[in-house]
Order: sequence, then structure tokens, then C-alpha cells
Amino acid sequence: MGTETDPAALSASRAKALYDRDPVCRSLGITLGEVGPGRATVRLQLTGDMVNGHGIAHGGFLFLLADAAFSFACNTHGPVTVAQGAQVSFLRPAAAGDELVAEAVERVRSGRHGVYDVTVRQDDGTVVAEFRGQSVMLSGELRAG
Repeated sequence: MGTETDPAALSASRAKALYDRDPVCRSLGITLGEVGPGRATVRLQLTGDMVNGHGIAHGGFLFLLADAAFSFACNTHGPVTVAQGAQVSFLRPAAAGDELVAEAVERVRSGRHGVYDVTVRQDDGTVVAEFRGQSVMLSGELRAG
């Protein structure tokens, strides 16, 4: 089935197009994984340059990883969508060398607004952070490819 009618393929194409235009994610080594309508997964290998003075992952990198997954998930529907607000809870420390996976899931879309939950896990499944993002659609279509 072509991407014009397959919602999963169209969602993945939109997320990939956004990823290709995201120099921050690419320069940090964040990779785009599974994508579907209203959901997305990204990965990041923490480096020694990403830890704070306590020797644990800097919260800004955890927030950025979750925010990236949120961005890709909320832009799978087509209209350009941005964050309106977000909150994060840091639950466990992560360290240099850890591979983190952030999985974003759409909870609700109503009119121009949406709510997305993102769980950040270590590769072994240990939850490191929980993130909730609120989105708002702008005018204009996110172009795939």
C-alpha cells in the first residue's frame, strides 16, 4: 500500500522529514526509531559530555530526548505542531554509556491541542524519567519527504 493511504507509513514519513531537518538531534546522536500515528520512539547513547557535576546524566539531555520523541509523535498527523508546555519528573539517574530510549504516546487530541506522555528508559527497561507534553497545532502542513 502506498504512503498516500497508509497512516503508519505516512506518519513515519512525516517524522523522518522532521528528523532530517533537526540538526540538534542528529548532532547529539539521537536516532529515530518506530513511528506511528501519535507515537514515536527515539534513542540516545549518553556520553561523558552529557553528565553533570554529580557524574549523572544532565537533566537537560533527558528533557531534550523526551521532547524530541514528543515532537516526532505530535507531528505525525500532518499539521505543524509545537510544544505549548511540558513537565518532566526525573526518577532515576542515568550515566555515561547508558543507552536511553524515549517512547512518546498520544493521550488525547482535541481541536488544535494534544497531550502526550513520554517514558524515558534505560536499555534494560528501567524507567529514568516521565515527561508530559502539551501540543498546539499551527497552520500549515508538515511535508513528508
